[in-house]
Amino acid sequence: MSLRRRRDSEGKDEFPLPPTEGRESVEHEKTDIRGDKANIALLLFLYILQGIPIGLIAAVPMLLQNRGASYREQAEFSITLWPFSLKLLWAPIVDSCYIRSFGRRKSWLVPSQYMIGIFMLFLSMHVEQWLGGNGQEPNVPLLTLVFFLLNFLAATQDIAVDGWALTMLKSCNVSYASTCNSVGQTAGYFFGYVTFIAFESKDFCNKYLRSVPKDHGMITLPEFLWFCGWCFLLATTLVAIFKKEHDSAVGNSEVRRRSDIYELNLYESYKILISMIRMRPIQILAIILLTAKVTFSAADAVTQLKLIDAGVPKEKLALLVVPVIPLQIILPLIVSRYTNGPRPMDVYVSAIPYRIVFASMATLIAYFTPYMISGGYVPFYYYVLLVVNYAFYQIFLYCMFVAVMAFFATISDPAVGGTYMTFLNTLSNLGGNWANTAILWLVDVLTWTECVHKNPALVMDNNCSSKKQKEECSLAGGECKIVFDGYYIESVVCIVYGVLWMIFARKWVAYLQNLPKRDWLVAKSPQKSSFTTKIR
Repeated sequence: MSLRRRRDSEGKDEFPLPPTEGRESVEHEKTDIRGDKANIALLLFLYILQGIPIGLIAAVPMLLQNRGASYREQAEFSITLWPFSLKLLWAPIVDSCYIRSFGRRKSWLVPSQYMIGIFMLFLSMHVEQWLGGNGQEPNVPLLTLVFFLLNFLAATQDIAVDGWALTMLKSCNVSYASTCNSVGQTAGYFFGYVTFIAFESKDFCNKYLRSVPKDHGMITLPEFLWFCGWCFLLATTLVAIFKKEHDSAVGNSEVRRRSDIYELNLYESYKILISMIRMRPIQILAIILLTAKVTFSAADAVTQLKLIDAGVPKEKLALLVVPVIPLQIILPLIVSRYTNGPRPMDVYVSAIPYRIVFASMATLIAYFTPYMISGGYVPFYYYVLLVVNYAFYQIFLYCMFVAVMAFFATISDPAVGGTYMTFLNTLSNLGGNWANTAILWLVDVLTWTECVHKNPALVMDNNCSSKKQKEECSLAGGECKIVFDGYYIESVVCIVYGVLWMIFARKWVAYLQNLPKRDWLVAKSPQKSSFTTKIR
């Protein structure tokens, strides 16, 4: 493949750029799914498989909460969500190292999916014991390790499938890849999270699916993992045997001529990453992305667990997602009308105050939940209140999401667009993950508790700050009660933080949007940078 090279101000070769010949004809070619229907169906299926372990990982915190896990343990388990935010670190390896005779993407897809299936079968034999319950403590460190590895494999599979989609489909149909990604991953997440939580709940099954009540759900976590594990092994075997992969190096002229799938080698990929990290605009944007979501971390990470503590059934909370799914599909299309243009981050900043309002409403709902739920009965108006607040919260969440994605697309260097966009997405996702982990860990630290006993002298020095003290309080005939919940301290701090963040970060967001395109290029032209301009 012929390559152009951009030169720096000293005339040195920097990064190879993909050729531009034929690009316009590819971009404006009309879609034609004839001959690609089976490929689209396969991509959709692969993304569905990818979403299942993600959904399962989202369901485990609910199970842990019902089995007495502390918020520090919830914070520890939340690390399992990090691999998708860090996959850029090993994505160049997946792109560059492979067995040509087997296939560039299958070299990673097949082993990853086999390992996911094996992990699920292994988990099915031990997960019930590790989750604890019936007087047994959950083994959170081991659960965290195993589910982290499971999500790591899912993230690796995602890298392989994303890359394969570009060569599996005809050039005129590549746009279907993003649709398969969003629809398939959402469906897999729904199956692994909502479907599992509903069928695992005895209350849901007895009320809606059984004529004769039983004291257990229709499926257990070990059974669900066993079923999914065998599905992964079977599906992967079929893909490995029957699906052939196009090779962009030999034997496929159409794949070879696509300029937009040029792949950098391992050295070039990491060199570009280091160059981006050194860029002043990227450093400012990174600070914004890594600090913005702290404002919403209490609402995003803790509120749902507090509702479970207050007596709201976990399966009901999971099912609240269902009526909002159409809204989540439509919202990006609507919001994109307002983010198309040179200043998409104006929408991002404008949505923050409204999102703060509905995050505050979620905190108030959590506070008044014990007063609205009596005797284990959850009134219908309470679910309506949850759905309405959650729907409005999602509106402004998607406003921020679509706006920042539009800004990423605007500033990304087209010479290394895929790497650039993935790097910025990594920063955005990491900004939410680290904040959620930290806020979960701090709940127990900030919570004030005491052991209440009819004879206070027996429990004078017991503040229920550890599991041992809680056991001692219970054995003495006392009861551990929360004097003040750290969650509400966090919620207030996050709101104040969000207001201060808007005051100080708004000018930096505006400044970044005013920068010329050349300041965002990985390899700049010899023109003078605009960073000599004073920030007003």
